[in-house]
Amino acid sequence: MDADQTLCRHFLSLLDLSAEEARGLIARGTELKRMLKTGEVYRPFPNRTLAMIFEKSSTRTRVSFEVGMVQLGGHALFLSPRDTQLGRGEPIEDSARVLSRMVDAVMIRTFDHDIVERFAAHSGVPVINGLTDRLHPCQLLADMQTYHEHRGDIRGRRVTWIGDGNNMCHSFMEAAQVFDFELRAACPEGFEPDADLLAAVQGRCTILRDPQEAAEGADLIVTDVWASMGQEEEQTKREALFAPFQVDDAVMSRAAPDALFMHCLPAHRGEEVSASVIDGPRSVVWDEAENRLHAQKALLEFLLLPQG
Repeated sequence: MDADQTLCRHFLSLLDLSAEEARGLIARGTELKRMLKTGEVYRPFPNRTLAMIFEKSSTRTRVSFEVGMVQLGGHALFLSPRDTQLGRGEPIEDSARVLSRMVDAVMIRTFDHDIVERFAAHSGVPVINGLTDRLHPCQLLADMQTYHEHRGDIRGRRVTWIGDGNNMCHSFMEAAQVFDFELRAACPEGFEPDADLLAAVQGRCTILRDPQEAAEGADLIVTDVWASMGQEEEQTKREALFAPFQVDDAVMSRAAPDALFMHCLPAHRGEEVSASVIDGPRSVVWDEAENRLHAQKALLEFLLLPQG
């Protein structure tokens, strides 16, 4: 284990932040967004490099981190499995030791959550979870920033998750703890969120089977694709099981009159969401996508610059 590994903070889960830090990050994301749009130059990262390891491909994650580092005056390296020794079987721990002696931070988007935990345990620089099969915390920073920009503080509000109890659902469960809101999750039988995570958020997250009941009075409705990356062979089976869980106008009609709709994208109109909802006036999915850029810039600043 490297001696310098404890000198930095990592972001593998929303629970790596205190509530105060998390709220500060989303406020800073909005401020960085304003600065960019008004032409204010802010480049605190000259000669700093972010290594981006992609075992799972992504449009939004790559573009947002790469553009974010450029806007902050730094540089980002894109590393696919074929570009690294990880793809040839090098131990995670050895890759962490080597990369963290050359770059200033590492973002990993992969399958098994254990990979980012082992990498972080042997890294001398901050490690960011860009997505695992268990959690997607960067997306939640953007989602919380988006809600705050449209509706203010989410504290005490009701959020409804509809669909698979997957990594996005897990991160909303953690967000319910950090940002202090109620979460209702409508999932088909056999697709509930992780039991250990559910037990940890007892009192904040309720599992229901009826999407319309779950949406009753909600301030925010959220969903995701029925079959995520790596589950393509289950697509047909999932289409049949998840059909009653589409977010459509009937579901949205049960929510609060000013309820918002979010989706982490890519979306499949006619499957998990109707076109009338995702392209309708309550949808803020494009703001969500844009805010990946600004929320992650705030995160990089938080991890790389000394805290005052």
